[in-house]
Amino acid sequence: MSGRHQLSLVELFRAAPAKSSLLSLAPLALALGQLCNSFVNGVSPPVAIGFAVSMMAFAVIAMRHHAAEHRIRLLEADHGIEQA
Repeated sequence: MSGRHQLSLVELFRAAPAKSSLLSLAPLALALGQLCNSFVNGVSPPVAIGFAVSMMAFAVIAMRHHAAEHRIRLLEADHGIEQA
């Protein structure tokens, strides 16, 4: 595995589908649900949009962390390092 190899989302979803779904799809669904809820109940749009943007930022950061964990696991497996 080269140092510049970037994992694709497909690789992450194949390696850990449950964790990848919880870290990417769940926050996006929550953001969409909150936007719909604010529209139905008349909540201020800036509040709902701010929440949605925050959830999308969380999803991006969480998936980057998940990808880093996966890369480390692959590197350790390549070098035969035992995990404690």
